[in-house]
Amino acid sequence: MGTSILIARVLGPCFLAVATGIMLNLKFYQKMMEDYAKSPALIYLGGVASLVVGTLVLLAPAAWVIGWPLFIKVFLGLGGVIKGLWLIIFPKSVGPFLQRYSRQKNVLLAHAVLAFALGTAMTLWGY
Repeated sequence: MGTSILIARVLGPCFLAVATGIMLNLKFYQKMMEDYAKSPALIYLGGVASLVVGTLVLLAPAAWVIGWPLFIKVFLGLGGVIKGLWLIIFPKSVGPFLQRYSRQKNVLLAHAVLAFALGTAMTLWGY
């Protein structure tokens, strides 16, 4: 099994679960984001986790050719590294951003639909 397939098999269902949870329990997730935004420890741990996972995805052996494995490397790997660095280096900007973001129901639902689509695609690619 290739590394990209393994990553798709692990993260695809996770994206599906999170997206479904947000779509079915929007108010709960809005409250959770507000609480997260107020916790420096959670912001830091989220940054470390994003940085580690993003780095592992980038370092995973895979060919750099056009296709879905490259999408996984660039979107998830580089995205995770950038997010992790942002949370660790600029933690004071996270709270205000998340508080504004969590109040925008339509944007949050649109991102949940996008995550659902990505999770579906990764799950289908992986299995």
